[in-house]
Amino acid sequence: MGKINGCIKCLFIFFNVVFAILGCVLFYLAVQITPFSHQVAAMGGPSPAWSWVFALGVLILPVLGIVAACMEKELVFRIFAGFMVAGMIIMLVFGIVVVVSRNTLKDSLDNLSAEVAKPIMEEEEMRNMLMAFEQSAQCCGVVSSSDWGMFIPQSCECKMQRTGFSFSSGCKAKPAGARGPDQIYATSCSGALFEIANFFFKITMGICFTFAILALLALLMSVLMVQQIRKHDGGGSSMAMQSY
Repeated sequence: MGKINGCIKCLFIFFNVVFAILGCVLFYLAVQITPFSHQVAAMGGPSPAWSWVFALGVLILPVLGIVAACMEKELVFRIFAGFMVAGMIIMLVFGIVVVVSRNTLKDSLDNLSAEVAKPIMEEEEMRNMLMAFEQSAQCCGVVSSSDWGMFIPQSCECKMQRTGFSFSSGCKAKPAGARGPDQIYATSCSGALFEIANFFFKITMGICFTFAILALLALLMSVLMVQQIRKHDGGGSSMAMQSY
């Protein structure tokens, strides 16, 4: 008979196996998104190193938990519990960093000037990419519709019929004297870009704070199993002294 309750031990191992698999998936995703993470970091977003730290933590800590449960050693559980405390703090800090990064990115995009749009408007390929983005994200211009000057393209036309995800805040009349559609999207593409990024920021924040809560639960289970190990070892030594 083991030192730990069989149901608690199996449940503990099961969840650690699930999180170890999740860690492998996150590690793979961290490798795939590294090129894009550098671009986000350049605009004030989180460093790609955070994604590696997060993925490795989710991968390594469950393995340590499985080892602790299989060995049923108090010292190993103490080490695991210590990592859970550290992991909980790191997840909370990481969540705060994501919040700060989101606000930094918003400030960077809000402070974009018309000078930023000039290099884009001077290249035909970049203009075509912008028009494609305008149609999908329902926005107009990099900073504002005035980036197009007096010739606003049809990609800025606001038809008030939205399908799928929409990051537009509505329609507005085209600038006086400008040629193009009468109604254009009121949201600039920098604003739409932030809304897209903000969607992923919210998911990341939810994951961070959820993992912090899960780390707290794992810590409590570790303390419970340590108590069971102590009770088992204490009972065994007591019986041995009585028989002696």
